[in-house]
Amino acid sequence: MRMLTAGGRFGRIFTIPNVLSMARLSGVPIFLWLILWPEFGGPGHDGWAFLILAFSGVSDYLDGKLARRWNQVSNLGRILDPAADRLYIASTLIGLTWRGILPLWLSALLVSRELFLGVAVIVLRRYGYPPPQVNFLGKAATLNLMFAFPLLLLGNGNIGHWEWASILGWAFAGWGTVLYWWAGGLYVIQVRQIIQRSTLCGRDAATA
Repeated sequence: MRMLTAGGRFGRIFTIPNVLSMARLSGVPIFLWLILWPEFGGPGHDGWAFLILAFSGVSDYLDGKLARRWNQVSNLGRILDPAADRLYIASTLIGLTWRGILPLWLSALLVSRELFLGVAVIVLRRYGYPPPQVNFLGKAATLNLMFAFPLLLLGNGNIGHWEWASILGWAFAGWGTVLYWWAGGLYVIQVRQIIQRSTLCGRDAATA
């Protein structure tokens, strides 16, 4: 199933999974405006910000699932999906930390993981390799965080005090953070193995 003609170039770009990722990307600046505007004297829009976060979490689950089920996996999708995930997490950390909904230490823990992996990717590219594909553990970590953020906003924002949402949100945040770092560790091990194989092959070629 494709939105346009089968086999057409636009059909490979504007698939439903890719459109979901594009919508998630477009929601990033809207969310930031909604969540930060009250800090500058504007009216509160936490309800709309919550809906955007909820949509982002659901769409992240659906785009990969639909891409595999409908055979719509594409190179563009492999770029859009992780890009949308990272921008979503970054914007949410900025907005919720600024509002005091997320503690600074948690945001710093998640950001430091991204910086840690960024160094690994730079090293990998120096050897001429692209970044490894996101593994299942990484997707599970991201999904946990995408459930955590809207629940924390629902429990601690200006929507109404929903204590159950705050408790559940912190549970998802804890699981997501642990899995996020676990996936990052596996990612670094994978990068190390690639570099070791590359170095070994280079030595073998030099001595041949």
